Amino acid sequence: MPLVRIDLLAGKTPEYRAQVGQIVYQALLDCFTVPKDDRFQVIAEHPKGELQFDRNYLGIKRSDDCIFVQITLSSGRTVEMKQRFYKTVADGLHATLKLRREDIFINLVEVPKENWSFGNGEAQYVSSPPK
Repeated sequence: MPLVRIDLLAGKTPEYRAQVGQIVYQALLDCFTVPKDDRFQVIAEHPKGELQFDRNYLGIKRSDDCIFVQITLSSGRTVEMKQRFYKTVADGLHATLKLRREDIFINLVEVPKENWSFGNGEAQYVSSPPK
């Protein structure tokens, strides 16, 4: 059910981008118990002028390696689950790719289950068919 968008400055290798996606996917499995194979990601690179962010917002020092992770998902996760997810992603990216924790910006967008169609023009998470 999650739709993941990962945005970063151009110049990283395909392997780096794939590893970022894998770490976020594994955190979704571990922290939010999303179904296995429920992996829908858009990973986009941007020229320096097209990925703008404040380098010191809230006293957090960001570098050119700053990445944005935005995830649209069904509503219902607790604050504790979300906090665990943020930490799991940051720890995973830091341990695997040496990405600074300060350079990981995560935004969750929660929506009702009826806002999803995974194909065939159907709302798979809605129990009653349309009339």
